[in-house]
Amino acid sequence: MRRLILISLLICLAAVPTALGATDTPSFASVKDALTDTPAANSQPAPRSEGHEARRQVERMPAVRAGRADESIRRAEARKAEAEAANVPPQLQAIAACESGGDPTAIGGGGLYRGKYQFSVESWAAVGGSGDPASAPEAEQDKRATELYEQSGSVQWPNCAG
Repeated sequence: MRRLILISLLICLAAVPTALGATDTPSFASVKDALTDTPAANSQPAPRSEGHEARRQVERMPAVRAGRADESIRRAEARKAEAEAANVPPQLQAIAACESGGDPTAIGGGGLYRGKYQFSVESWAAVGGSGDPASAPEAEQDKRATELYEQSGSVQWPNCAG
């Protein structure tokens, strides 16, 4: 997919000088050569500097930079979520799997129990939670469940603890 996007961008870059009246624009074959290891038929390999400059121009484009930034943000969030999940004790992981299948938005018991650990509104508030537990971020639910587990053990989850 990246190669297709890069090819499209390079073709657009090659067309811009032509539209502006320039005559020494790289051909499609030289663009293809810059992207692949095999030269196009009846073409000479493009000098390294042309391909390198074309790639640098593409990298300077805001959309490409934004795409890389979005990807970096997603990776950082995934690493953070993995690190936070690693901090959840195994007993709570088992409780969450039993109570909600690990779904932080789960609602059960006719609406009385909410979130990954199926908190009641009272138990959620007792450990400092506010609002709807099922709407809280998963990391906060993990934190509040850890606090509740430390305070009262598995008593709060009679059907799944043990």
